[in-house]
This record gives sequence, structure tokens and C-alpha cells, in this order.
Amino acid sequence: MSQSVPSASAEPTASIDPVAAHAGGDDPFLWLEALEGDEGERALQWVRERNETTLAALKAEPEFEPVREELLQILNARDRIPHVARRGDWFYNLWQDEAHPRGLWRRCTLEEYQLAEPPWRLVLDLDALGRDEGRSWVFHGATALAPEYRRCLVSLSDGGADAHELREFDLETLRFIAPTDGGFFVPEAKSDVEWLDADTLLVGSDFGPDSLTESGYPRQVRRWARGTPLEAAPVIFEGEKADVSVSASVDRTPGFERVVFSRALDFYNEARFLWKDGAFVPIDLPSDMSVHLEGPWMLLRPRTDWAIPHGPTYPSGSLLLMEEASFWKNERHDKHIRVMFSPTAGRSLEDYTLTRHHLLINVSEHVASRLEEWDLSHRPPTLRQVKAPFPGTLSVQSLHDPELLEDALGDRYLLHYCDFLTPDVVCLAQAGVDTRETLKQRGAQFDAHGMTVEQRFATSADGETVPYFVIGKRGRSAQAQQETPTLLYGYGGFEVSLQPWYSGGNGRAWLARGGQLVVANIRGGGEYGPRWHQAATLEHKQRSFDDFIAVAEDLIAHRLTRPERLGIMGGSNGGLLVGACMVQRPELFGAVVCQVPLLDMKRYHLLLAGASWMAEYGDPDDPDDWAHIAAYSPYQQLKPGVTYPRALFATSTRDDRVHPGHARKMAARMLALGQACFYYENIEGGHGGAADNQQRALLQALEFAYLWRQLGRESPRGDVS
Repeated sequence: MSQSVPSASAEPTASIDPVAAHAGGDDPFLWLEALEGDEGERALQWVRERNETTLAALKAEPEFEPVREELLQILNARDRIPHVARRGDWFYNLWQDEAHPRGLWRRCTLEEYQLAEPPWRLVLDLDALGRDEGRSWVFHGATALAPEYRRCLVSLSDGGADAHELREFDLETLRFIAPTDGGFFVPEAKSDVEWLDADTLLVGSDFGPDSLTESGYPRQVRRWARGTPLEAAPVIFEGEKADVSVSASVDRTPGFERVVFSRALDFYNEARFLWKDGAFVPIDLPSDMSVHLEGPWMLLRPRTDWAIPHGPTYPSGSLLLMEEASFWKNERHDKHIRVMFSPTAGRSLEDYTLTRHHLLINVSEHVASRLEEWDLSHRPPTLRQVKAPFPGTLSVQSLHDPELLEDALGDRYLLHYCDFLTPDVVCLAQAGVDTRETLKQRGAQFDAHGMTVEQRFATSADGETVPYFVIGKRGRSAQAQQETPTLLYGYGGFEVSLQPWYSGGNGRAWLARGGQLVVANIRGGGEYGPRWHQAATLEHKQRSFDDFIAVAEDLIAHRLTRPERLGIMGGSNGGLLVGACMVQRPELFGAVVCQVPLLDMKRYHLLLAGASWMAEYGDPDDPDDWAHIAAYSPYQQLKPGVTYPRALFATSTRDDRVHPGHARKMAARMLALGQACFYYENIEGGHGGAADNQQRALLQALEFAYLWRQLGRESPRGDVS
């Protein structure tokens, strides 16, 4: 260490008395869940004390300030790719830099976007708005009304939380329309809003008692006419308290206008209704099937095998196409259902998108992207393989706007590509051909000379083969390789895939300084489709942790690192992952970065949006479910007399998705057990942990300074000084 500073472990623990009699029975740290009132202030004072200790220790590390400066330079660099969203003739971008930390919402035409320096036109200055109103505004997007795209609803979050205000904005005059002038305004809530027409909204929001689900999301949709009070808007659709949420979707595609309402029964099941002539007509399909209606088409994505009476069985993870007209005629048989994709052992459906005449399918082939294209203008549709970069990650952004009667960009799309060592490139492509124009390409953000990417496979506890990537410099001696500081990253939940990505921050702060990055594609994720996800949910959740541990053991067995040099990192569900692995196998790891985590799985369903995730983890109030949850819940599994790695817990006070109490209580309990740990809670930031680039650079620099402290020293473990 560059100077002597007090450490977290040296701090007295009298203020977090583990036997104090607080409400909650056997949880002495329940008070740390408080966000308001006297208990909330007491908890925030605890946070400030922990923050002060952590900042003093980690800012003193020699890596901190150089890394922070480099990260901020990368985050604010002018050569970043300005990603865009189309609304009519305009392409919109939110740009954050040193002078505009909260961002400029701006726009240009496609022709201008093709220029090296587009002449951006300012739409809204978020920093100026925040200064004028004395609020810490974070831009959360906008919902515009097609096809004119003159009016939109701008979403503004105070401090970056999921909850947001909605304000009507005129995209011609570039001004907010005040409620006194007839403008729509929805107060801060986790709202879901759709334009029904220019003077009517379908609004799901917090309308007071009984208007929210147990997960804290809208339970009612109201039809709100301009010029009338929101609280007087009639309820036209309502779900149950136990639902996750309700929502509405309005499609103004000429000739195929429709409104669909849905009840999210849980995270993976949905009841859908077509709103027709004032009646709600059930869309009779399996509730766990993803259903996408666009133009004449229905695209169906079953999560479990779907057996058609007197017909075939379509496997989970497939993609099916049928005409909506055939569906309503009950013509649901092989003649009218076409298989556009069927999974195999190594190939799964990552994503798909529609242009005017084509269906583009993004296929994951052992965690690398391939692109396939169906021409829907043919009868039957014809398939071709799109020539695109491989291996790496492709993503497709259709430029087609189905709500425009005539669309000159109907078969155009943006193709994005990157991999761990190749910076992002964005090309303008045309469906039907492989020629494309490079629009934006960022230069290298770190020196990747001598670095390689290798895909390896570990064997989990039950014999399953688990892929993982190793990124770093090669050519080291066997002894030097074993001494390489290694960061193992994972997620493993909610069918989310960890595809290869390019990160200048990781490259500069970790790889270029001699570190090694490992990305584990464990079960619970979506790398091999629904089966890969469902294999590690509910009573099988332990498989995610077993897979991650198997990757760690495989790295050590092949002498790619050793436990003292091996750190792990994960956020949200990934925070649960690294927390559980730390508690189960503390001897395997020298560092743990646990970001915005779930950790108290006894109470997760009672905190903020937690009830919405019971389809992933189970219900802790059900004795059978709790039996398997209790076996891995990190907060409950901490034990006295065990030496754990000195972890860093990072969260946000404004995270209204995963409660900061998880991280607070875990750190408090570790300290009470005499275990050293670091804790940092950003007062802003929401679930992303940071609200602007300054905050992001600080948070990431703390994490990397911590990792180098723990893994880049001669004796990283057991350091409690």
C-alpha cells in the first residue's frame, strides 16, 4: 500500500451490534433495509462510514488514479460510436461526455449519420434541465407517437432509479408541453405507457392503494384522455396482485392495426388478449411462449416443447412463423406453421428481427453469432446464410418502421459486430444481399498485441460440459502463467447470454496491465436456449454455482492461475452467483467483486421487485422451496470460524430493483463475524450502479484497484491490515 490507512476490519463494530434487538427476530441487521425515516438515516450513516473507509483504502492504491483517469477518458472519448434509434426521418442519440455528464439528447438524419462528423441537432440538454429544476435527472428514453413523430413522452429518472416521471414533449418545437397547456404528465412511478392516439394514453402506473402488484409494478391499465385528471381515468384492464405486471401494446401498422393487453403471470408466463370492439379476446397459446405480432405475421418462440393436437411437436427454443389470419381461423397445424429455426446441441436462437420483407435470425453457435435470413416475400419463404464476421457477437437493428405507410428504409438494417479483442463496428446493410457500408468503427482502446481468445470447456459436478472464454496474453512461462491475476466473470440467470463483447475499460484497466479475463457461460443463462436456462432454475439453481466453481477449478487444474490470483465478479443475479460461490468455496478465490447483488434469499421476494423473480428462484415462504434456497442463500450461509476472501460489495441507494439492503446486510454480517470486507454504495445510479461517466469511472476504478490489491500482491489472501 502506498500509505497507511485504516482498513474496514480495523473499524469497531459496536454500531452494528450483532445481537441488538431489532424488529425481524433472528435478523439483527434488518434495520439496514430502511430507506426512509429515522432508521433510513441511521442506515445511510452506516453507509457513509463504510464508504469513507473503502474510499480511503482503495483510492490509496497505486492503480486507482491512473485507472480512473483512463476509464474516464474512454467513457468520454469523442470517437465513441453514437448508437441511434430511429423515429420517423430522424435518428436519435444520447451523448454523455465530460461537459455533459447527464447527456445531450440529439438527432440527425441517416445521410448525416453516415458522415464522419454528423451535424447533430440538440433536442434536450439533460444537465441544463437538471440545473434549472434542481433535480438529478437521468434520461430513460422516450415513447413517440407514429407516424408523425411530433409528440413523445420523455422518461426522466431522479438519480437513475427505475421509477421515472413521464412528460409530454414536442419534437417540432423542442419544448415540454406543460399540463396547464394540456400536456400529459405522469408522476414518478414504474410506469408503462402507450399512445392510443394523439389525445389518449393507455397508462399503467401507481394510482394509489391496490393499483400495484406485489412486485411493485402496475396492476391496472387506464384509458386517459387529454385534458382530464389522471386519477379519474377509467380502468379498462386489470391483473391480479400476484401478477408481475400488466401492460398494453399498440400497433398502428396500416391494415393491421391492433391493441394487445397482457398479464405477466410470472417472469416467464403471460396471458395475452386482443382488444377488439371493446372486448378482450384471449390469444390462446401456451403462456410460456413468446409471441410477437407484426404486420400479417405471428412469430412464436416456445420455451417448452409445444405439441399440436394431431400434429408435430415443436421443440423449446425454436422459432415458428404463421399468419395471424390463420391463427384466428384456428388453422394451427403443420400446413400453416413454418419452422424458421430449430435448435441443435450447439446452436440456439439468440434473437431475431423483421424488415419489411425479411426475417433476420441471430443464431448462437457455441456462443458465437451467425446470421440467417428468410425472404418472406416468397411463398414459401426462402432461406440464405448471411456472410458476416465470425466468431464474435453480431446484433441486428432493423430500420424498418412498420407504422409508416411508405418506408424507404423498409429492408435496411444496422449490423453491429465486436469480439473480445475487436472494437465495435456498425454497418448499414440491405436485406437480400451481403454488401454493406461501414458507418462507424471505433479505434482500438487498448493494445491487444500478443493477446488471444481461447474457448475452453469445464466439466461440472453433474457431468455437464460448460464453455468458457480465456482472454489475455500468451507466451508466458508455466510458472508465470500460474501467477497471472485472473478475473472470472459470470451471470447465469434469466436466460441471459454472455456473448463476447469489447470493453476498453477491461482492456486498459486489466488486460493491458497483465491481467487475464475469463467469461463463464454457465447454466441459468441463455447460451444454449431455454434448456440451458431451465436446467439451473428453482430447485436446480445450485447448478449455476457448480458450473462456475467447475470453471474456477478447471483454470487452476490447467495451471492458468491459482486461487490466490483468482478473483470473481458478477452483478445482480451475478452478484448472487459470486456471493454463493464465495461462501461455498472460499478457498478457491482471492477476491470477490459483488455488484448490486441479491444475497438475502430469505427476504428477496419482499424487497422492491423481488417478487417478480420467484419463477427463477422459488418462494422462500414455501417450505419445499426454502429447503433448496436456504442451501445456497449467501446471507444465511455465512458461518463463524471460516476465512472468506476479503470481498468488495458495491451497490446503489437509488437501486429500486434489487434492494441495497442485500449488500448492506451481507457486509455488516461479515464484519460482525470478524471478516474483513470493503463496501461502497453510490447514492445515485439505480441498478446500473452509476448515473454518469464520472460515477462510472470512480466505481470501476475502485473495483480494479481492489482487484490489483487482492490479486496483484505477493500475499493477497489473509491481508487484514
